[in-house]
Formats: sequence, structure tokens, C-alpha cells
Amino acid sequence: MSRTISAPQTPLPRRPRIAITLGDPSGIGPELVAKLLSNPVNHQRADVFLLADVSEVQSAINDAAGVNVSMSLDSVGPHSIQVLDDNSAARYPSKRGEISKASGERSIHQLKRALSLAQAGEIDAIVFAPLNKSSLKLAGMTEEDELRWFSNQLDFKGTTSEINIAGSLWTGRVTSHVGIEEVAPRITKESTLKSIELLNRLRWESGIECPRLGVCALNPHNGENGTFGRQEIDHIRPAVEEARKKGINVQGPFPCDTIFLKRQHFDGIVTMYHDQGQIAMKLLSFDGGVTVQGGLPIPIATPAHGTAFDIAGKNMAAVTSTQNAFDVAATMAERRILKDLRPVPDIMPGMAETLPKNNAGEVVITSCC
Repeated sequence: MSRTISAPQTPLPRRPRIAITLGDPSGIGPELVAKLLSNPVNHQRADVFLLADVSEVQSAINDAAGVNVSMSLDSVGPHSIQVLDDNSAARYPSKRGEISKASGERSIHQLKRALSLAQAGEIDAIVFAPLNKSSLKLAGMTEEDELRWFSNQLDFKGTTSEINIAGSLWTGRVTSHVGIEEVAPRITKESTLKSIELLNRLRWESGIECPRLGVCALNPHNGENGTFGRQEIDHIRPAVEEARKKGINVQGPFPCDTIFLKRQHFDGIVTMYHDQGQIAMKLLSFDGGVTVQGGLPIPIATPAHGTAFDIAGKNMAAVTSTQNAFDVAATMAERRILKDLRPVPDIMPGMAETLPKNNAGEVVITSCC
């Protein structure tokens, strides 16, 4: 049965606008961005704004063995990116392959510029190259991860989750960067339901009209009817049932040691804690993975790997994950632009029985499954 909306293809009124930062200047980020932007398909798909000084761009091009990047300081379009040079690189001296306060400060400086553009409505998505957490801490970042930092910078109080992507499978999680002893108390019906709703919305934004979601159990053997804990009975299953009442195509909970064996049946899986999903995802796709800062007012994506100091400047970095991050951000930006053009996305995807149709009957969801 169909999982898509039958609707006329509405042309977007404009191209998505994407801001890109080089990430930690001491790592492979600049090389990756140069390789990404040397592909003309990318700036034909979106208006790309690169937050970097021209001197940094030239260094990045050199790291990538002299690739050709069409760029301008004054305009953006299908044939070139626009470099937003604020002549600030000299304030952040750093050395290749080394953790430093200056590298962290440089990363934060450009991310703040990108967020300012987002808040001003001048861009639709952000892609950032890999960051180094130690350098960020030296630079004053006190949050447990970048997602919390973004939330604080945007003063955003809504539901967020780090989303991990391996191929066509996305995972969200109810708890993230907390000690394992803190996980069980944080698994509630409310927190689980919010995570299901968020992953459902993000999968719609990624291009799937009616996402199929699965939910992990917390305890071994799905709790064995309360023998190994009651989270599945008291919280997780009630959250799944509530989500289904809202029209979300979700199933579970499933034992976490088998759910990924059934991954072909799901577009997204909600896990209960960090490593429950991350171990599986990195086994499935260590190369090519993407992380989305899910739930924020603007799509923000980054490659799932690190700064790889050991190969920085050696033209050995594979652009696959960075390209995937760009593609995800562009698609999500396009879908948000589309959402502003038609009423359908304002209805929870999957609500087949209650979805309104126009007088011509052009919009129909036939089934979720």
C-alpha cells in the first residue's frame, strides 16, 4: 500500500539558502568543505554561504589538492557560492592537528554568525564541518554537547534530540549524553511520546510523507512482562499507543537486541539511550553517517565523524559524510519551504482518516502501511 501523498508537484518559490562553516580549523573540516563546494551540483541545488575568510578558503582548497571552488564575495547563485569574509581569522591563530582554545573559539565564532543569519531569516539551514569537543571546552563551551549549545544560543525550550543517520535509517533517542544511572528515571510516557513525535516530523521533513517508526525497549527481553523492569509497561508502550492515536505509524516497544535486524521495516527508530542506537548505527554505516541537531527552529546537520587530526592537511579525508549532511540539510530546508506553501504538512503525517482534501481531491493519503 502507498506511503506517499498524491499531490501535484508544487515548484518551490526559491532555492534553499544554506550556511556552511569550516568546523575546527585544525582538523579535516576545511578540506572537506573545499571538496564539497568543488562539486557544482551542490551550489546548483542551493544558495550556499560560506562563513570563512578568503585566506581560510584558499588554504582549504590547497588541502584538497587544489580543487576548483567557484566563489564570490558579493553574490550567490547556481554558478558560485558567496564567501562571507569578516576578516577575523587572524584573531584565532591555530596549528593543524592540535587541540587549542583558539581553534574552539574560531569554531564558535562562525557558528554564532550562522545562527545570527538564521535568526534574521536570511538562511534556511546550517551545515558545519567536524568540531573538536576538547577545543570547544577550552573556548568556554560548558554544555554537554553541541545540541544543548545550539538550544541555549537560540533560547529554544522545545523538544530536541540528536538524530543519527545511516543510509535510509534515522534514529532519535529519549535520553542522550547522561550517565547510565540517570537513564531509567528519564524514561516516561511524556518523554518517549515527544521523541516519537519529533522523529516523525523530522522524517517528514527529510522527504518521507508517512514515516514508519519503531521504538526500542529499555530493559532486556522487552522487560519480560515486568520481570526486568516496568518501563515498557508503564511508559514506553503507553507512549506508542498515544502516538498511534495521533495518527503516527509507530510500533513497539521491541527488544533492542533485535530491532535493528528488522530495520528494513522502519524509516526511523526511537532508542532509549545513547549507545543503544549508536553502536548499531556505527556498525551499519561508520562511513557516510550524518548527525542532525533535531528539533531546533532551523535544520542543522554535520558529518558524524570527528576532526581526524592525524590526517589533517594530507588530502586523505573522504567527503561522503559531509556530502550526505549537505543533502539532508538541503532536503529539510526544501520541505520547510514546501510546508509554507500548502496546508498538508500542518496535519500530523499519518492521519489518514482526518486529513482534509481540497475541492479537486488532489491531496489523498491512501495508507501508512
